[in-house]
Amino acid sequence: MTARNAAGGESRVRLSRDRVLLTAIQLADDGGIERLTMRRLGEELGVEAMSLYNHVSNKEDLLHGMIDAVFGEIELPLHSDDWKTALRKRSVSVREVLARHPWANGLMDSGTNPGPATLRHHDRVLGTLRSGGFSLAMTAHAFSALDSYIYGFARQEKALPFDTSEQAAAIAQVMLAGLPASEYPYLFELTAKHVLQPGYSYSSEFTFGLDLLLDALETARDSDANSAQAASGG
Repeated sequence: MTARNAAGGESRVRLSRDRVLLTAIQLADDGGIERLTMRRLGEELGVEAMSLYNHVSNKEDLLHGMIDAVFGEIELPLHSDDWKTALRKRSVSVREVLARHPWANGLMDSGTNPGPATLRHHDRVLGTLRSGGFSLAMTAHAFSALDSYIYGFARQEKALPFDTSEQAAAIAQVMLAGLPASEYPYLFELTAKHVLQPGYSYSSEFTFGLDLLLDALETARDSDANSAQAASGG
């Protein structure tokens, strides 16, 4: 099989499932998941689309493989860390991965046939919570709350009309010019005295909210344990 080289010619390459998935991820990163087709993927690899079916069963299998590869990029919680430190690192890593692969947000837990990296990731997170003293029910609550926050923040961050502090400041200046302080005093105050301050970065809101959530989960865990102990007569 052939693929185009940097000079525009063709060179012999070995097509594999990993190569197909990596190329598909790159295409999705560049143009979005909606523009990823088997024909487009085949063109990028320099093969006929039908050749791809030697490595992926269908489009669904391709997406499952791509998602599993994305999960493989997430830093797994370390057994040597306490649960809160481990899940903080993991949560930050998830957000960083979603920033690289925004198309994956919304697809991460949508598959019915998760791959080994996905299963390993979920099992490690659950194990970290269980080892950290969370009951089974509280583990389910904590896992859901964390991922809802991470995925939601990543989606909101991606939708913002700026990427850097400089861009945020420029947009804030434009907003202020058409924002009557007398009509919208609190919005004006936030924009002028917070967003436009040196060093402002919306991304810092992520760690603030994450720490708030982790602290709340710790409180909920302790309350749950105390309730269970009281119910058992301990």
